[in-house]
Amino acid sequence: MLLKIITEHISEHKLMQAVNCLQQGGVIIYPTDTVYAIGCDIKNHKAAERVKQMKETKRKEMNFSFVCNDLSQLSEYAAQMDTRTYKLMKRALPGPYTFILPASKQVPRIFDTKKKTIGIRVPDHAVTLALVQRLGNPILSTSLNNTNEIIDYMTDAEEIEEKFRKLVDMVVDCGPCGNIPSTIIDCTGNEPVVVREGLGQLPDLMIW
Repeated sequence: MLLKIITEHISEHKLMQAVNCLQQGGVIIYPTDTVYAIGCDIKNHKAAERVKQMKETKRKEMNFSFVCNDLSQLSEYAAQMDTRTYKLMKRALPGPYTFILPASKQVPRIFDTKKKTIGIRVPDHAVTLALVQRLGNPILSTSLNNTNEIIDYMTDAEEIEEKFRKLVDMVVDCGPCGNIPSTIIDCTGNEPVVVREGLGQLPDLMIW
């Protein structure tokens, strides 16, 4: 199903269609401020398993993010962070960044692994933020592709729906996305480390 939502004039009715899909265990493809992503309700175990199967990766190699609507949702999923890390995230978010943080005890239960870190995203995209806010908890999210090759990212929702319609329940179409992924910053050590340079600009941000 292709659900078109105009970013500048978000339809509450259509937005709730996407929320209801997630709440009922659906898997969706939705836009972010970087690329289109696969997502499901983080609290729905069966939906999470479907997303994991789509990635076709080994459990220990799975790279997923928790997409939040603001930093207030972090406490349940990320272990306590220091003030410097919080201020860094506060400067960057919402924006095209993924922050790797120590995971709380909740995370291994969600992934059914001994995963000790988690990626956190707060995309600067009005529809995504509204979707997460109405859902009431983060979206378990991952990119459409299995590599970091920029050329692999699909940008047109109609083409995405044609390719993935048998694997997902809904594609949220807000117009074309980009093909440059988020910048990933690892904040699990003493200093932040850039794991991948993506759309996010680093010089001003990385003032520690």
